[in-house]
Amino acid sequence: MLIGYMRPYQDDLNCKIQLGNLTKMNCETIIKEDHSSAKKRIQLKNMISNLSQGDKIVVTKLFTLADSTRHLVELLEIIDSKGAFIFSLSEGIDTSNRAGYYFSDIVKHLVDFQSDVISEKTKKGLYEAKQKGIISGRPRKPDENVKRAIVMYQSKNYSLTEIKDETGISKSTLYRYLESES
Repeated sequence: MLIGYMRPYQDDLNCKIQLGNLTKMNCETIIKEDHSSAKKRIQLKNMISNLSQGDKIVVTKLFTLADSTRHLVELLEIIDSKGAFIFSLSEGIDTSNRAGYYFSDIVKHLVDFQSDVISEKTKKGLYEAKQKGIISGRPRKPDENVKRAIVMYQSKNYSLTEIKDETGISKSTLYRYLESES
């Protein structure tokens, strides 16, 4: 079964362009999301859960189906596990065509690549900052405030809210310093 899926996006807010393309593909069912938001994609969840083996989801663009590369990988895995497929008109991607390298494998490699690039740039930036003497992480609280907060806490005369209001030291920061002292 060919299942068309569409959702509004900036260049096609009323989904007319998508509807025209999906109609040309002779989709037996066309499912429309009511909004463009990445959250609460009820129609997408229903469509995925009701897929049968051999079904093919047709979209005009991959962007219509997934909100990120990771989301696309998740959807591809679920759809593949159900024996169903994706066909994206704009990109010319048809996961039912098993000749060559699987599209889902390519996307997984791209996600890993993207993650590696971000990680390497972060590590390089931290290393360079350390070489320049720049300290990374959250700034430390002034020691006199921490000491005062600990004294207030140990006196048992103040609530955690009063200690925070008075010293600016949060409950979690206070507990962290108390643990390091014991």
